[in-house]
Amino acid sequence: MKPHMSYLQKHPSITRSRVSNFVNDNYQWKDVNIQAVLYDVKASGEPHVQLKVWSAPGQERPTFEHAVKQEFRPAKVGQMFGPSWTTHWFQVHVSIPAQFFGKPVQFLFDSSSEAMVWSAEGEPIMGLTGGNGGERHVDYALTACATANEPERMFYVEIACNGLFGNGDYHEHPQDRDIYYRLNSAELAAPNPDAWALYHDMEVIVDMAKELPQDSPRSWQALTAANDIVNIFEHADPTSINKARSVSDAFFAVTSNPASHQVYAIGNCHIDTAWLWPFAETRRKTARSWSTQLNLMDSFEEYRFTASQAQQFEWLKEDYPSLFKRIQDKAKTGQFVPIGGTWVEMDCNIPSGESLARQFLLGQRFYKQHFGQTCDVFWLPDTFGYSSQLPQIVRLAGAKYFFTQKLSWNNINKFPNTTFWWTGLDGSSVLTHMAPSETYSAQCRPGELINGVKKHKDAAYSNESLYLFGNGDGGGGPLRSMLERLRRMANVDGLPRVKQSHPREFYEHVEKTARELVAWKGELYFELHRGTYTSQSNNKLWNRQSEFLLRDAELLCTVASFGSKDSEFEYPAEELTRLWKLVCLNQFHDVVPGSAINMVYRDSDKMYKDIISSANRIRKEALAN
Repeated sequence: MKPHMSYLQKHPSITRSRVSNFVNDNYQWKDVNIQAVLYDVKASGEPHVQLKVWSAPGQERPTFEHAVKQEFRPAKVGQMFGPSWTTHWFQVHVSIPAQFFGKPVQFLFDSSSEAMVWSAEGEPIMGLTGGNGGERHVDYALTACATANEPERMFYVEIACNGLFGNGDYHEHPQDRDIYYRLNSAELAAPNPDAWALYHDMEVIVDMAKELPQDSPRSWQALTAANDIVNIFEHADPTSINKARSVSDAFFAVTSNPASHQVYAIGNCHIDTAWLWPFAETRRKTARSWSTQLNLMDSFEEYRFTASQAQQFEWLKEDYPSLFKRIQDKAKTGQFVPIGGTWVEMDCNIPSGESLARQFLLGQRFYKQHFGQTCDVFWLPDTFGYSSQLPQIVRLAGAKYFFTQKLSWNNINKFPNTTFWWTGLDGSSVLTHMAPSETYSAQCRPGELINGVKKHKDAAYSNESLYLFGNGDGGGGPLRSMLERLRRMANVDGLPRVKQSHPREFYEHVEKTARELVAWKGELYFELHRGTYTSQSNNKLWNRQSEFLLRDAELLCTVASFGSKDSEFEYPAEELTRLWKLVCLNQFHDVVPGSAINMVYRDSDKMYKDIISSANRIRKEALAN
């Protein structure tokens, strides 16, 4: 028996600890476990990597065209960049050395913050997220197979001095304090594809051994397979990797029962239009997050990703037109799924009924114009409760399905249903589903799927559920590792069956197969975040004033347009649409309720001043005619 070989221990917790240590990178075993072989070779510093940087003044967010014309200064790993909310552009030159020949090559860039990779020609390529959290994504693929004489490459990296969740721990510190972010790495690396495959195998198998009932045969089978893999693996013997993979292949070859629960998985990166960051940063977050997902779609043909909020699409169209075109192309293939039908994911308690209708009018119009169809799924995973007006408005807007998961956060009464008919005041109904995984940012782990089946409250009537995965709130979205795990969990004994699909496919299947779904009539009340309806009172006041003014302005403009044959009054449709977009923007579910940071309200104050001034002017001009 090999010196490190171990049989299953009498106390299985010992073996579980052993196999967990095999995959972890934060213990003393990382020099001899799977972490030791994930990269064949690395290179950093000159002449392989040369860095220069230009720091934008103040809190400006300059365009690519402006930034590349500036004077860049030398930079190096270990430098600090800041303060918070500033932008720094890196010019990167890389020369791939000979020892990388025949291997895939990545550029690993960790700025401890959010960043965007740009081509030398000005094309946004992908977003990066630095730091050591679960959102970490610092690898940019340079080539799938290095040649003997690789040309020097030049590209840019735009770093934003903030993280996915703003500027440090928002529970403890204000978001406008000054923080500096360290450039932790800028290096070339050649990943070992076989080692990474074994790593993802073990992530799933080890978690199944942990999360399945401890006395179940499948849990023991998972623990046995994981232990056998650790026994076979030798970090100094590359051939041991594929030998170990033969064990994991055999484990995954045992497929799920056809009658088991069916999970419909959809990637997403919920991006709050403003919350712990200002609106201007959201414009960049969408580009960073969605460009990354487009690249993943090229590698995973089964991958389906959804994004809501027409406002964010319009910003992307204005700021990153080539990226918007790529999204339109992927939407045609069905991989990128625009969803929701509204301008933003709005609050549903403070806005008037007319405002809720305008959310759909603006949103559906945008989707129809730019993607060729309206949305039939109303998508609000994170809003703080849902007015009883909504089913009627949803149906009138051309949608018939509703998704959320927010009520799973209730801190007193747990909502009693998962899949049900939600009925409004007038009797209109929408087929509604609340993900039993109780999150919109699942990480593609076996435990999430197992618990989702346990928490499905309507399994007697519907044997399926939606599963939303990907880092969210501050964007980011699914990572390559999540999609690798999802592939392995698609059809394996011990877990529910998983398929990636458009949410519509789930709802249509429920409509056809579900039996005796219950109905819930009236408001869907959220028992948390109650203080959001008393804070930022000025913001709430100006919201209501804006709604009243725009109603008056539209009514008077209509009368003025038809009131006299001699009138030269022209209905200001374009300006009124612009104002309604601003009103709807500020009804986002972290803005008008009062839960965003102070920086957001400085921006919204300016927008409301604009709305009120322009609406008053329009009203006066209409009265004069």
